[in-house]
Amino acid sequence: MIKPTPNPPDTNPASPYESLGSKKLHEAAERALDHYLNPGANIMASTHEPEPMFLANPAYDTESLLANASESLGSATTMLSNFAALLDNSHRKTLLGITQVVMLGELAVNQALDKVEVKE
Repeated sequence: MIKPTPNPPDTNPASPYESLGSKKLHEAAERALDHYLNPGANIMASTHEPEPMFLANPAYDTESLLANASESLGSATTMLSNFAALLDNSHRKTLLGITQVVMLGELAVNQALDKVEVKE
């Protein structure tokens, strides 16, 4: 009896691996598992230094840090309010609620800023 189709090949010809048990496939699987299941090990093993622009410099005084935080929260409030104006009613209420929380954070930072004693 003749089959109408030939037997399929044993391995996928498009696969970069020689076989399913190859060393490359095993190493790739280990890297993928480590990446997703143990992300802390990858971060700690990294030789990449964080971008200094986004680090809070310990040399800055408290007043400067609070002033910067206040300006950032004020900008966030403005952006959220402007974006809320573009949305329909149900989403606008949600965004205005988030805006209010940011504004409360800004008020707390401003109050802390008022109580900071400047060191000479």
